[in-house]
Formats: sequence, C-alpha cells, structure tokens
Amino acid sequence: MMLAQQSKPWLLVALLGAVFLGNIDVAVVNIALPAIHASLHASDAELELIVSGYTLAYGVSLITCARLGYLRGYLRMFILGLGVFTLTSLACGLAPNALVLVMMRIIQGIGTAMMVPQVLTGIQINFEGAARVRAIGLFTIVLSGSAILGQILGGVLVSANLFGATWRPIFLINVPIGVILMILAATFLPVDQRQQGQRLDLGGVATLSAALLLLVVPLIFGQDAGWSVWIWICFLASLPAFAIFVGWERKLARRGGSPVLNLRLLTRLPIVYGLACLALSNVTYFAMLFVLALYLQQGLGETPTYAGLILVPWVAAFGIAGPLVGRLPATGRRLAPLLGTLLLAASYASLGVTLLAGVTTGPLFMSLLGIGGFSLGLQFTALVTLLTSSVKSRDAADMSGLLNTIPRIAGVLGVAVFGSLYLSLVPGKGQGIAIHAFTIVLFAFAATAFLAAVAAYLSLHYAKSAASDDAVVLRQERLSEVEG
Repeated sequence: MMLAQQSKPWLLVALLGAVFLGNIDVAVVNIALPAIHASLHASDAELELIVSGYTLAYGVSLITCARLGYLRGYLRMFILGLGVFTLTSLACGLAPNALVLVMMRIIQGIGTAMMVPQVLTGIQINFEGAARVRAIGLFTIVLSGSAILGQILGGVLVSANLFGATWRPIFLINVPIGVILMILAATFLPVDQRQQGQRLDLGGVATLSAALLLLVVPLIFGQDAGWSVWIWICFLASLPAFAIFVGWERKLARRGGSPVLNLRLLTRLPIVYGLACLALSNVTYFAMLFVLALYLQQGLGETPTYAGLILVPWVAAFGIAGPLVGRLPATGRRLAPLLGTLLLAASYASLGVTLLAGVTTGPLFMSLLGIGGFSLGLQFTALVTLLTSSVKSRDAADMSGLLNTIPRIAGVLGVAVFGSLYLSLVPGKGQGIAIHAFTIVLFAFAATAFLAAVAAYLSLHYAKSAASDDAVVLRQERLSEVEG
C-alpha cells in the first residue's frame, strides 16, 4: 500500500536517518581509536576488532536480515534493528573494558544489518518513478554526507572531552537520535503484512553465513596475519561453502519453500552484470580511501587532518551526483552507469598521469579526486535506481540484500588486494618510493574501473534485449487476442 503524499518526507527522514547512523558510526570510531586505546588500554587486536567486528557482523548478516524483513515485515525489522543499534550504542558508550566494547560492536553491526536493508525496500515499496529516483538521490547524499560529518564529528567530540568522557560521546549521541527515529518510523511508515506460512530458511542462513565468514574473515585479517596458511585454507573452503549454499537454495525452491535469497535474480543477465559493475567500482573506492591515507601520511609525511580533508571533494562530489541523476532524461539515466564508470576510470588514470608529471598533491590532485567522486556517485545512484526498478515488490528484499552486501564485501576485497599491492611496492620509506607505488595502484584502479564499465555496458545491452523480447511477446499476445 502506497503511503499518503504528506507523510512521505517524514518516512524518508526515518529511513535515511538510519543509514546516516549506520554509516557515520564507522568513521567516528576510526577517529576515536587512539583515545579508546589510552582509556581502556586496548590491545592492537582489540582495537582492530572494535572496527572490523562491526564490519564483519554487518556484512555477513545483511542478506539474512533483508529476508527477515520480507517474512516478518520490513517495518518490524527496521524498528527492531534501530532498537538494537540504539541499545548497543548505549552499551558501547558505557563499556567498562575493551572486551565488552568489542562484543557490543559486533551486536551493533547486526543491528545495523537489521535496519539498513529495509531502507531500500521501503523506498522501493513506497515510491515510484521520478519520486523513487529523487529518494535514491537523497540516499546517495546521506551516504556521502555521513562520511564527511563522521570525520569531523569524531574529531570534535573526542577533542571536546565532554564531561571528561573522551571517546564515549561518539556512541552516546546515537541514543537520542535512535529514539527519535524509532518514533518517526512507528508513526509514518505503513504497516506491512507478514508472509503467512513462510519460515526463515535456517539451512540457507547457516550455509550462507559460513560461506561469507570463510570469505570475509581472511580478507579482514589476512594482511595482519601475513597471509599465513590458514588464510588461504579459508579462501579455498569458501568455494565449496558457496556451492553448498546454492545447492540448498535450489533444492528448497523446487520443494516450494522460501529461500533466504531468490537465486532467480542471479539468472537475469542485466542484474548479474549490474551487480558486477557495482562490485568492481566499490573495490576501487574503498581501496582508494585506504591507500590514499597511507600514501599521504607515511609517504609524503602529511598530517592525519590533511589526509582527511583531501577526501572532502571526493565525498562531497559523490553526494552532488545523486540528485542530478533524477534530472536526467530517461535515456541519460539509462546510460549513466556506463558513463559514470568510464569517467571514473579516466579520473584514476588522470591522477596517475599527474603523479608521473610530478604533481603529488594540491588543488589539481583534489580536483581530480572530486571528478572521481562525482563519477562514482553518478554510477551508483543510476545503477541502484535501475536495479531496484527491474524487480517486482516481492523481490525488493532480495535486491536490497544484494545491493547492500555486495559493495561491502567488494570493499573489504579491494582493501585486501590493492592495500597489499601498495604495501608490497613500498619496502622502505621515502617520497619517491611512495609516489611510484601509488602511481601503479592508480593505474590498477583505472583498469578495474574500465572492467566495471564493460559490465555496465553488458547490463544495458542485455536489459535492452530483454525489453525487446518482452515487447515481441506482448505484441504476439495482443495479436492472438484480436484473431481470437
């Protein structure tokens, strides 16, 4: 049931507010790690788990929580997720030691996974046409804005040392905001019906979670573990684990059950190539954030503040691109994923060329970063709009789960692969070595972004072919009706 027009702005505030909380929580914690280390005497392993435990629990739980939203109602799951996130934020802010903080961060990641997939589901169900494009454009703005504000807010709150609490306000501030968002959600989000007679596919949840853990855990900890044998054993074990998951889901579907993931979506080539485009572009984005920080601070000797500020053009331009997609004509929106990824590849290549020319930072460098961020925002907003519009409401939860899970796993993969590439190229200190290494990585980013453009082209090609086939079938059906 579509929502009354006057309630839709408040609906968006509730939905996008949850995205804001979940996204900002990553940035502020990174800024606060030194203060947490000093306050709780946390070990390096505990500090890593405070960040990666949240990311791991979030990424592994997304598809399952998206399916729970379909089975139990996305409103119920959204409010429940907000509640878990809010309570664990309170627990994190009051944590007496590092172990408690690690445990609460893991549960907080699950709470975020419970609420975030329901956002795109809610947008898809309650908005259509141009209104949906505008809503997804605002979704893009929130993603970029929260990343910028997270860097600023984390530093301000920790530096302010409110009531002598140092890092604790970065979590405690979530509590009143979470309560307000829950009230808005309960008031303005339409109540949706449970799927009667359908149960959660526990076998699918178990096999998918095991497969994702075997893939993501070594990606997160591989660098610190020196890519030891157990890392590669996990990688290899993830392949049969995913095969077992697919086999289980197909068997359950044949029996008329409700799989945790509708694999039929992954038999449609426009969707497969669209998701591949999304994954490849996000591989470069998250890796760029990681490698650029190393290049600037360890290579050029810049301050952490400078390293954070130089990314503002990228993140700001990402947000600007979102609303512009809604202003494009239909043909422009359809071609935006391809044009965006081609421009992204060109921006990476241009950055590499500027380094070869001796321009290692400064206004030109930041301008090219802005072009890259704009390109990624253009591609992301248009691609998410096209993919969510290509499925029916009953498949909204599956598509939301995929759109939230794939970029995050791709991001972890990107940091692991390109981070390792950069570190392998800088055996010693020195600007020359760092510039050489970053140049090679930038051209590798450009090649990866070009592959994303190829995937975008194939997605558009097969989508056009499918539309032509549908038109032929429709004409034949109408002709048969006339002849009948």
